[in-house]
Amino acid sequence: MTNQNARTWIGPSAPERLNILHNTTSVAIVGMSDKPARASYFVSTYLLSSSPYRVYFVNPVLAGKGTKVLGQEVYPSLDALPETPDVVDAFRKHDDLPGVAEEAVKIGAKTLWLQLGSWNEEAAAIAEEAGLNVVMDRCIKIEHARFHGGLHLAGFNTGVISSKRQRTA
Repeated sequence: MTNQNARTWIGPSAPERLNILHNTTSVAIVGMSDKPARASYFVSTYLLSSSPYRVYFVNPVLAGKGTKVLGQEVYPSLDALPETPDVVDAFRKHDDLPGVAEEAVKIGAKTLWLQLGSWNEEAAAIAEEAGLNVVMDRCIKIEHARFHGGLHLAGFNTGVISSKRQRTA
């Protein structure tokens, strides 16, 4: 008997992920929330304040209400964005991810990024078959901070870049 949940997909190496981030100018956060406790909100706050990327928010429910999040417009879909994002960063439930991959392919994005905790090999296959890079089960905020010297053991920027663990009193 085979394990239906076995992970067979192999993701990009650390240098390949760094290259993806280095060549990114815009990111679409699909599944953006207006709730500060949600990962999409936390990641977006970081990207807006600590990265050079243009960041767009996609959430049809919030867009339908005219809600702004972090002072920015929320769009109903990827094809409603003012530009094609390099990275489509998905904060959606598992069963929605193949649809997000199809949308990312349709608009011509370069990378489908599935956030920490998200793994969907069907979505990865859809994106890769169309020539997109795929990153799964990784947080774009953590990866960006890690590659740019801003990640402390707890995941927060301490302003100190060191290879030594910090002592606590």
